[in-house]
Amino acid sequence: MWEWFTNNSVWVLLVSGIVLAIILFTGDRIRGSITEAMPKKWQHRVHRSVSITLRTLVGIAILLIVTAFLAITLSEEGINAIITPESIQKWFLERGTRILAIILVGIGLWLAAKKYLSAVIRHTMARPRRGESREGMKKRAATLTGVFMGLGKIVIALFVIFMVLSELNVPIAPVLAGFGIAGIAVGFGAQYLIRDLIAGFFIILENQYRVGDVARIADIAGLVEEINLRKTVLRDLDGIVHHVPNGEIKVASNFSRHFARVNLNVSVAYGTDLDHAISVINRVGQELAADKNWAIFIKTPPQALRVDNLGDSGIDIKILGDVQPLQQWAVTGELRKRIKKAFDEAEIEIPWPHVKLYMGESQASGGLICRACSGVNPPGSKFCSHCGAKLGPQ
Repeated sequence: MWEWFTNNSVWVLLVSGIVLAIILFTGDRIRGSITEAMPKKWQHRVHRSVSITLRTLVGIAILLIVTAFLAITLSEEGINAIITPESIQKWFLERGTRILAIILVGIGLWLAAKKYLSAVIRHTMARPRRGESREGMKKRAATLTGVFMGLGKIVIALFVIFMVLSELNVPIAPVLAGFGIAGIAVGFGAQYLIRDLIAGFFIILENQYRVGDVARIADIAGLVEEINLRKTVLRDLDGIVHHVPNGEIKVASNFSRHFARVNLNVSVAYGTDLDHAISVINRVGQELAADKNWAIFIKTPPQALRVDNLGDSGIDIKILGDVQPLQQWAVTGELRKRIKKAFDEAEIEIPWPHVKLYMGESQASGGLICRACSGVNPPGSKFCSHCGAKLGPQ
């Protein structure tokens, strides 16, 4: 068993290091995803079980890494080499200190990135750019922080692994060649992945949407919860989480960029004085904009723009007004409520669909009356169109 382990110690070290990095960097996300997928009554128990499992895997990975280090060191002198204090001291002075320094540098880089990267990005985004609000810049900073932290994890982990292998005199070129051969083998199947990464790069570079925005992406509308180079995660109004590969996004519609807009049609009856109705609407919009509870959300007071349509049942009046991002739905709902109350007070009718029936020629114009049901029939009819009775002479 030890001989097999020694012969394959390099691969054991590599696989254990990758597994350890994955658990350390994505453990919280894995635990959260599994917990959210469970029913609410089981979530606490599942969260605890998954935490114990991840800690156990971390311990096993560390044990394998340490054992692999020993196997690689002993293999230079033979499997049956005797470990002496002198040999341990020599190995530690020659290689152990450098390996320990590399690991410490990697940990330091990760802690520094975790502590300062977010602050640097927020400081860079502190001054709003043209047309961008402070809230928008905060969303942009949060998005960039998430992306750079994800890339930083991968870069630091690869840096530590390859530097340690180099210190152990493990040839890195064959390992990279192995990855290269594997990359060629899966290259044809990775076309979509490359497309997703390129699309994700341009989405972030062009600032099309940020974490916290409401957007419609690939015909799915919802709150943007996560963005990385490969995919965008949306949560819709039903609470459903959608994972959209960035390469599938042809059109992205952002509902919360710079400002939003109240866009509302209100219908009034045909007998309404339109000038009076428009003045009531404008007054309600001004009152809403002056309300201290709503003024912070409104950029320009909602007001009637034009007579938008002569409908089947009423006349539509278009109302527009600029508001803060993500506040358009709340402001529109409050505006509807206030307009309804104001119309009731001013006795302005909001029509409902109705149909006016026209029965053709009147009785005085020569219609035939059925003696059985008194229904009116067109002149010249022989049978009643209502009850079917025979029509006699009048």
